Amino acid sequence: MILAAGEGTRMKSETAKVLHRVAGRPMVEHVLIAARQAGADPSVVVVGVQGSQVQARLEKFDEGGTVLFAEQKKRLGTGDAVMAARAALSRFRGDVLILCGDVPALPASALKTLVKEHRKSGAALTVLTAILDDPQGYGRIVRDGEGRIAAIVEHKDATTEQRRIAEINTGTYCADWKKLLAVLEEIRPNNAQGEYYLTDAVKLLIEKGARASAVVHGDHREAMGVNGRRHLALVGRVMREQVLGRLMDRGVTIIDPDSTFIDATVTVGRDTTIYPGVTLEGETRIGKHCVVHGGTRLRSVRVGNHTVVLDGTIAVDSKIGAKCQVGPYCHLRPGTALGDECKVGNFVETKKCSLGKGAKASHLSYLGDAVIGRGVNIGAGTITCNYDGVNKHQTILEDGVFIGSDTQLVAPVTVGRGAYVGAGSTVTENVPNDALAITRVSQRNIEGWAERKRQRMAREKKRRAKAAK
Repeated sequence: MILAAGEGTRMKSETAKVLHRVAGRPMVEHVLIAARQAGADPSVVVVGVQGSQVQARLEKFDEGGTVLFAEQKKRLGTGDAVMAARAALSRFRGDVLILCGDVPALPASALKTLVKEHRKSGAALTVLTAILDDPQGYGRIVRDGEGRIAAIVEHKDATTEQRRIAEINTGTYCADWKKLLAVLEEIRPNNAQGEYYLTDAVKLLIEKGARASAVVHGDHREAMGVNGRRHLALVGRVMREQVLGRLMDRGVTIIDPDSTFIDATVTVGRDTTIYPGVTLEGETRIGKHCVVHGGTRLRSVRVGNHTVVLDGTIAVDSKIGAKCQVGPYCHLRPGTALGDECKVGNFVETKKCSLGKGAKASHLSYLGDAVIGRGVNIGAGTITCNYDGVNKHQTILEDGVFIGSDTQLVAPVTVGRGAYVGAGSTVTENVPNDALAITRVSQRNIEGWAERKRQRMAREKKRRAKAAK
């Protein structure tokens, strides 16, 4: 059960709190994935404020399992939120994980440990706790003289002595659903907030002779809830450490983790090296033995094995083959597809453009709406003139074409297999196979022109100086 009905007023946002993204996904998706990986199925998401947005997003969730929804119509506390799920779990018997939709960094391993210890202890309810140096604002775990849980007290309701307790409630529970439901119906809003606290269920269970237990989670940062943008940044840092740690454990070299930003949705192959200042987002997939240099940003880009991406490269929704060299400072816009062994270099921009195996555009070119064949060489300053002010048109360069520097290819146009285009040409008509296309005007040399110009300039300079006196 994932509690995702809160308003999140401290986010100061028009977006539902649990839909704010961290490490490439909305927070609530991370929680749902952890629950699924821990073995929980189905998952019931309790929605409230902007619930239609949350439900619409999670209905697209494609990580397997079943996702159900329950609505908390009034914000009357965590106990009321759990009660809102009764209908969805009307036939359920067994243990239920209760998770917060705004605690995205808690890993599946922690949930597995919680479930294991809960079942081992025979408790009716087990809470995941953490030890904080500064527990301000958190509910405290109150234990009896023998170390057993006696109660969970919210910060606003805690006494001065209870506020000195360092062990806090993370808001994550594993409970026997039937036993929990029985006491939830007895909870009353007798507290500073006037709400139905789920934590009051602990006291009621103990009073009825049931047992409540706790599992202390070692890294309190992973159990941090997000209540504002500062918390979002802190949790993002924790999750970035998790992502980078997993990649390094799998054989990826991260030269400087503090300056590297990789979403949880990204995969990177073994023996790939990531330099400082790299951002990898979305569904990016990088192969083995690659090198990604500093200042690069890739979003939903597939990169083949043994490819080098040089500094300052930006690529979005594109494909890069194996053994390619891309950059520095090139821009691959959506729809770009580079075949194996391609080279796209300094200040080259591509859009809806495919390059065949071994094609090269080393510098200073724009290639838009183009189909470029195998082994094509594109000289510096080449432009595909693809837009006529109304429609986009396609340029086709067949296998083995050579395009000289400073060429304009006015689409729609096709340059046939093996043809050459001379530097400085403007190509407006199709070029046959193995032909040479050249549109330069004949060169004319005017002898002595430069010297005569310098003399005129010198005379004019003297005239102006004399007039100034």
